[in-house]
Amino acid sequence: MKSFTHFIAFPFFFLLNGFICLAQQNPNNPYGLKIISSYQEYSASYQSVPNYRLVELKKVIPNIALDIRYASKNNFMKEVMYKQARAFARKPVADQLKIIQSELNKKGYGLKIFDAYRPYAVTIAFYEKASDKRFVADPKKGSKHNRGCAVDLTLINLKTGKEIQMPTPYDSFQAAAAASYSQLPPNVIKNREMLISIMQKHGFRVIAHEWWHFDFIGWEKYPLMDIPFERL
Repeated sequence: MKSFTHFIAFPFFFLLNGFICLAQQNPNNPYGLKIISSYQEYSASYQSVPNYRLVELKKVIPNIALDIRYASKNNFMKEVMYKQARAFARKPVADQLKIIQSELNKKGYGLKIFDAYRPYAVTIAFYEKASDKRFVADPKKGSKHNRGCAVDLTLINLKTGKEIQMPTPYDSFQAAAAASYSQLPPNVIKNREMLISIMQKHGFRVIAHEWWHFDFIGWEKYPLMDIPFERL
């Protein structure tokens, strides 16, 4: 007959081994953040919680415009940061953007996406290379973009395909980039407020210093991710 300690130790060994394997698969980064960095772990996460799935925006909103700046050198970093010009967001984010696009289309407008989900490794690169750290996310905290819950965007005229006039270009460091900056022509303020209003209506909040950046309400529930586009 096996001893009582054998029955206790045997399952404890497998439990301990399971924790060790999990730790090896999901190592903490230097800042102690939990980052999903393997496709297997990401797949398991959305099978458990379907809303965790990253959806490719062009597939669910075919007529959405893309101008993925970090896949080119046309950005504040002046270098290519993404290998592919694609845009992803968590499923609830994509669902709301689809509704917004439909409402805008009825008024003759549409969305143009500059950036959405951003792998955590790119956030680190931004922070290391940016001359002014105030305008990039701190990797000690991670970014809402890393969670698939932030989008950078503007509005276009559907007939011409051109962007409507906004206070500044995308990723501008000017004071006029602030969402509440008032020393602007009335039509520009009207355009900015139209964008902010429809985004807020559907669960997004603009950040104070960037009229183009919107965070999805409830972003805290989504884990930080470091899966490159080519793996999605």
